[in-house]
Amino acid sequence: ILGGMTTLIGTPPNLIVSGFRAEATGSSFAMFDFAPVGLVVALLGVIFISVIGWRLVPSRQRSDASDFDTGMYLTEARVTEKSKAIGKTLGEIEAAMEEADAQVVGMIRDEIRIPAPSSLRKIRAHDILVIEAEPKSLTAALSALELRLEEDRPEELGEDDNSDTVGSMPSAPSVMLDPEGAPGAKRAVQSDEIVLMELTVLPDSQLTGRSAMDIRLRTRYGINLLAISRQGRRSMARLRSMQLRSGDVLLMQGPPEFLADFAQQMGCVPLAERSLRLPNKRDALLSSLIMALAVAGAAFGLVPAAVSFAAGVLATMALRVVPPRKIYDAVDWPVIVLLAALIPVAGAMATTGTADLLAKSLLENVAQGSPVIALILILVVTMTLSDFMNNAATAAVMCPIAIGAASQLGLSADPFLMAVAVGASCAFLTPIGHQNNTLILGPGGFNFGDYWRLGLPLEILVVAVSIPMILLVWPL
Repeated sequence: ILGGMTTLIGTPPNLIVSGFRAEATGSSFAMFDFAPVGLVVALLGVIFISVIGWRLVPSRQRSDASDFDTGMYLTEARVTEKSKAIGKTLGEIEAAMEEADAQVVGMIRDEIRIPAPSSLRKIRAHDILVIEAEPKSLTAALSALELRLEEDRPEELGEDDNSDTVGSMPSAPSVMLDPEGAPGAKRAVQSDEIVLMELTVLPDSQLTGRSAMDIRLRTRYGINLLAISRQGRRSMARLRSMQLRSGDVLLMQGPPEFLADFAQQMGCVPLAERSLRLPNKRDALLSSLIMALAVAGAAFGLVPAAVSFAAGVLATMALRVVPPRKIYDAVDWPVIVLLAALIPVAGAMATTGTADLLAKSLLENVAQGSPVIALILILVVTMTLSDFMNNAATAAVMCPIAIGAASQLGLSADPFLMAVAVGASCAFLTPIGHQNNTLILGPGGFNFGDYWRLGLPLEILVVAVSIPMILLVWPL
């Protein structure tokens, strides 16, 4: 939260404050106009939390409802022709795997399984390593040696081959049987979104006693079985031919709608959608480049910030870096609607003179004409409202009042708008003041009243540091 105060795009209130400045003065704040004040406040705030503040946080029993232990996964990873593993001994591979909290428990070469290969055996291209790892360590284990979750290359297998591929998504649109599974009733469905999901096999599941090869998992359902967790027990069978049992946890890959249909038909319960992402260098480079160009466009004033970052979003969609559905889900629509309602209200406050009236009342009755006290008052009121309101909505309401206060005093509006930006960002007293506060409420096991113990001293520090910095950087 403290870091968000340092740039124009760090937090929504900064964008809103910049917009009101553009309406009042004809020019908006630049990308790093917030940095001189924001960096000092953030630095001293972090030092305070690290040295003193953490001692004020009560120790609570953490809630682990959102996390669960599925044990170790047993999965198969192919050594590609570009893999770093080629030419290394199995002992060297195991040493690299230890850093990712994983281990090699077997090896497959030329379709022959070697359950306990020698540590001196050298790895070749197309070898398959049987890896045991926790779900969170799976991505690190694969990326360390550039391995691929793929048992057989799809081009080597026919569509009707019973040895169904495990671990690679088909390049063509996935074909899936209707719920009744009737031949001739196939429907072609194509999805651009691929997720990893954990499914547990129920006692009465149709999967019990069957394998991915038996049910032709990929050709019939358009999904892949990447790994199996079975209460810590290992199996000598290949992943594609391993007979499933009730209680097994399956790490599945595929479009979410296909996975949901499969779970319903076969008697599985979805546990969670895993945030695991297999390394994709192309998407990583493209997303980094798009972000850098968007920031540069806004930072150097080539285009307005809204235009620059909207273009970045469109670029990620056009280049398929992020599925369009994910972008839609990422938009915080309640906040958009809230701002759409409050910004006209804020405009009405300015045009009808309500903001000037409120500012005059505060200046006469509390600040008594003192610009510094008025600045502190604007900051404290904004900070207090932000503890109970959405921070962007608070900025929209307080900006007209801040501009009115500056007008009444005959001063520049910049320091008062900067006080609004700082106050709207610093909501530390309640779990509802900022979405980050809400996110840690459950996992941390905190109560509503726990937040002020650290939040109140931190807000006092913010006021004590930000007011001198605003007066120094943005003189009255």
